[in-house]
Amino acid sequence: MPITRRAALAAPALLAATSFAARAQGNFPTRPVRIIVPYTPGGVSDITARLIAEPLAAQWGQPVPVENRAGADGIIGTEVVAKSAPDGHTLALVSVGHPVNAAYYRLPYDTMKDFSFVTLTTRTPLVIVAGKTFGPSTPAELVARAKDSRAPPVTFAGTGGVVRLAPILFAQRAGIEMTYVPYRGSTQAHPDIMAGRVDVMFDTVPAALAHVQSGSFKAIATTGAARAPQLPDVPTLGEAFMPGFEASTWGMVIGPANIPEPLLAKLSADCGAAVMRPEIAARHAALGAEVTRSMPAETRRFVQAELDKWGDAARRAGIQPQAAG
Repeated sequence: MPITRRAALAAPALLAATSFAARAQGNFPTRPVRIIVPYTPGGVSDITARLIAEPLAAQWGQPVPVENRAGADGIIGTEVVAKSAPDGHTLALVSVGHPVNAAYYRLPYDTMKDFSFVTLTTRTPLVIVAGKTFGPSTPAELVARAKDSRAPPVTFAGTGGVVRLAPILFAQRAGIEMTYVPYRGSTQAHPDIMAGRVDVMFDTVPAALAHVQSGSFKAIATTGAARAPQLPDVPTLGEAFMPGFEASTWGMVIGPANIPEPLLAKLSADCGAAVMRPEIAARHAALGAEVTRSMPAETRRFVQAELDKWGDAARRAGIQPQAAG
């Protein structure tokens, strides 16, 4: 087959890129691999990063330090990763806040273009909770209550992020209105839910579980693709009322854009294998989180879908991105 002039000119660049990718994978890692957690210590993302760091360090033969770079809802630490070299030595463990932040803030990076997506690590559903005196006990009853012109408006507690956007998306799809009551954290909202001062909250299962188990909260539905193992008798919103609805918090390993594909595949395989270790899976189950893994292309598609879903919900609700800080 004849070789065109364009192909001949492109061949050296292609060979150079292939050679670089091979070297990047073959020599990796040549120094410590840091995992940035752009949140404060103690959350699921931080715990996941510290749990997988040990087996990764043993496999790679290099230290894997975990650095907490909290601030601006995760934007500060995530920006550090976006500006790092694409050699696999700087990673981050982010949450659903990564795509959700694009709905709230004018970001110093592009949520999709400035990152390589390594693997999902965890999925944690939300649970719709209410106080014992709140009348509705099912999603259908909640919607009927919101449509009742004789009743006061339904209020929901939110703390920003997906905990605010999930009830907005639910209301949009159900054709109802609910009034947002902001809180700085879920623990601040819980007493008002118990007392009936605020009607409902879409909270994470780990945050609400003890109150559900004690009877202080009643669980109306969970929002994962399947029932939460910790709440096996509580139906999902999808099965009980709204097929296809899913809203979860999650964890994910990402890196800077343009990590060579062979190295990205290695990072995905190694990080995925680490998080699926039985002892790490058991630790997450105790936290109310399910471990998972995904290939880079699948991970990228997942983030794009989340970006589209939450961005659309925010725009329809009139939420305008503000300056980050």
